[in-house]
Amino acid sequence: MWLTTLRSDGSPHTTPVWFLLHQNTFWIPSAEQNRKVRNLLDDPRVSLAVDGSAGDPWVAQGLATIHHDVGEFVDLLRLFGEKYDGWDAADETRDGPRVLVSVPVTRWFLRPD
Repeated sequence: MWLTTLRSDGSPHTTPVWFLLHQNTFWIPSAEQNRKVRNLLDDPRVSLAVDGSAGDPWVAQGLATIHHDVGEFVDLLRLFGEKYDGWDAADETRDGPRVLVSVPVTRWFLRPD
């Protein structure tokens, strides 16, 4: 999925991310130090595009919340591992402290149903 956040000057910052969609909320793991997380501290508005160039793209917008206690989300961490071949979204050994970003969808622009 592509996540677009806003830099402090208002310019967009778009980056690919791994995600889960659970009950109309996108969940995105990240290292706490990443630009997207720093952007969200200033402005929680985001846009999201799943398979934007495919035949059935999903495009949405929402307001992000950063969750620092990743261990509270055991079920989501398990689902990330299942989706991404055993990957541990809470593993801090590579990029330092981890966060989970939740983005409840406030508006769908495109959604194949």
